[in-house]
Amino acid sequence: MNKPVLNTKYQKISEKLVKLISSQKKEKKWMLNQRLGAYEIFKSLKIPAFMEKKITIDYEKLCYFANPLKYQAKNWDDLPKDVKHIYEQLGIPEAEKKYLSGVATQHESQVVYQSLKKMLDKKGVIFTSMDEALKGYPELVKKYFGKLVPATNNKFAALNSALWSGGVFIYIPKNVKVELPLQAYFSMAQMNMAQFERTLIIADEGSSVSYVEGCSAPLYSSASLHAGVVEIFIKKNARVRYTTIQNWSKNVYNLTTKRMQIEENGFGEWIDGNLGSYMTFKYPSMYLIGCQAKGEILSLSCATSKQVQDTGGKAIHLASHTSSQISSKSISNGGITNFRGIIKIGKNLTNVKSHMSCDSLLLNDKSVSNSYPNLEVESKDVEVTHEATIGKINQEQLFYLQSRGLNYETAVSMIVNGFIDPIVKTIPLEYAVELNRLIDIDIKGL
Repeated sequence: MNKPVLNTKYQKISEKLVKLISSQKKEKKWMLNQRLGAYEIFKSLKIPAFMEKKITIDYEKLCYFANPLKYQAKNWDDLPKDVKHIYEQLGIPEAEKKYLSGVATQHESQVVYQSLKKMLDKKGVIFTSMDEALKGYPELVKKYFGKLVPATNNKFAALNSALWSGGVFIYIPKNVKVELPLQAYFSMAQMNMAQFERTLIIADEGSSVSYVEGCSAPLYSSASLHAGVVEIFIKKNARVRYTTIQNWSKNVYNLTTKRMQIEENGFGEWIDGNLGSYMTFKYPSMYLIGCQAKGEILSLSCATSKQVQDTGGKAIHLASHTSSQISSKSISNGGITNFRGIIKIGKNLTNVKSHMSCDSLLLNDKSVSNSYPNLEVESKDVEVTHEATIGKINQEQLFYLQSRGLNYETAVSMIVNGFIDPIVKTIPLEYAVELNRLIDIDIKGL
């Protein structure tokens, strides 16, 4: 099997690089023009003030595009050994054999493995890579691409819009219920790699789907950049659950922009787990634009020494009779966890409810946790609440568990698992097991 070969020419961010990527993908002119416009916006925008002093990226030392594999695997045996090894570590093959409806893998900048059940085709469900969707369903992609996360949103969204490669496209037709979760996995396996996958999900009226995404990268000495973009459109009476478990290595800047738009009587849910990376800045957003729209964000983060997990969520209410909930759990084991939550309620709205909570657990004296809630309410007939707690390991619980014969590490692990249980129990079993295992590894340094 041929291995991906990096393009070394034009790796510096430039108009030539943008044109090179678009040319190799044989894209239509409208996408090239969109990329070039985004590149100009990228050059003009600054990093947000609260991030500026923390992020030091040398853009000229990053690799921005890896050629796709000439051979695309059709089954498990055809996968490259390095990709199979990553899958085996996560237990994905067994999960797929049991009940997962499909797996798509992005290795570097391209999707290299895809396994789709006939059930999806029979129902008219589209589950493919963004590159293939752009070729096979250009009008559908053009209608939604960049509408929720335009290049003007922030500097890294602009960079993604200019250089995006790979990612997942999902379309669920009207009244179609996908009972089993769709699954994708992204890996970064090149030093100084910059990854910009683009995910677009459209759930048409009355449909429902659950999507699970895992991300990881091996440890390298030079910093890497991940700046993905996710756009989710939830139509009338539709439901979407989006689950992400990210375990980037501790040299990766994870700067992702995620938004979902929820129409009348729709329901959207973000389940967001962040364990790895050097620094993560990520705030999934919900725009409730239809009457009776509902949305939830469940966020979990864990920061060990020298890590910063700056996470949270945003709920923007633009219609009456809407409700939202933002719940965050963070664990700091010598690192820094920050919660940033925003609730915005527009003018002249009635019967709007929103609740925001963040709970932080500090495992030692070097741990730091901060909370930055922001409430912007422009209507009177609303019910908005916020609560936050920050605390250390309960010594009485610790003493009780140790008195029953458990060692210190096991006792701490049990307390931590109890703390995160409300979020973990919402995750598919395979990922819940993996998440608990990763958190156990993170707290072993106690």
